[in-house]
Amino acid sequence: MIANQCLHTLADYGLRAIGIGERALPRGDFTLCQQVVLIGSGLIWNLYFAITALLIGFVLANGLALAKASPAAWLRRPAEGFIFLFRGSPLFIQFFLAYEILVRLPRAGIEVFGFTVATSWLTKAWAGALIVLMLNTAAYSAQIFHGALMNVPKGEVEAADAYGLTGWNRFRRVIWPTAMRLAWPAYTNEAIFLTHATTLVFFSSFPAFQQKGDALYYASYFADKTFNPFVAYPIVGAYFILVTLALTGVMGLINRRLNRHLPGARARLRYRPQLIR
Repeated sequence: MIANQCLHTLADYGLRAIGIGERALPRGDFTLCQQVVLIGSGLIWNLYFAITALLIGFVLANGLALAKASPAAWLRRPAEGFIFLFRGSPLFIQFFLAYEILVRLPRAGIEVFGFTVATSWLTKAWAGALIVLMLNTAAYSAQIFHGALMNVPKGEVEAADAYGLTGWNRFRRVIWPTAMRLAWPAYTNEAIFLTHATTLVFFSSFPAFQQKGDALYYASYFADKTFNPFVAYPIVGAYFILVTLALTGVMGLINRRLNRHLPGARARLRYRPQLIR
């Protein structure tokens, strides 16, 4: 009987966070199954924020790291300023400032070369909050990658020169892979931190569209209705522990791939949580 009710709840609310299934939230007689399913549904948005921000932020971070390592001041100075700005200010404040900036854009859009570019979508959580997370992780990751670039062994660069590798080929085949091997353990911690930081979207000014919120949105709903935070919030914590384990496993596989040619490449990547950031 309970299993059938849970299956029915899963069918009704399993994808509610993305607009599929029941539109109305439960109003009373909340069951554990309802809380697990709805909070899990909201986790879809947390995964969307984390995966998209990490993928785009990874590309931006590499560009910023190269710019910061450049001898040209016109490239180095802006990169240093960007990294300092986003690493020096709290992520929570960045959410609020970004929302205040984006909400002040003309509602009708901005005229660009005679065309009107819509701007209202930028104030939604799926876009505006994502931009903040993307820029934040790009800054932190860029600092990690820059440190790795600066610590690439000179012997490897000299060996590449001896083989006649120069310019882009030397960077692509020697410098960048070595930098990624050096940076990957620290970058894994950054990826885990960003995944946890997606819960801050709930507290930011960026609104959830039609109650399609993240995991913490539904946890807060149940905690307010039941006056018992000791069920919903531990469920959120359990979900994020599972996500962290999965992310650590994926990053570990990538780490072993990067180090596959080195002795002891089977060594496991250890997760060392950052207690202070």
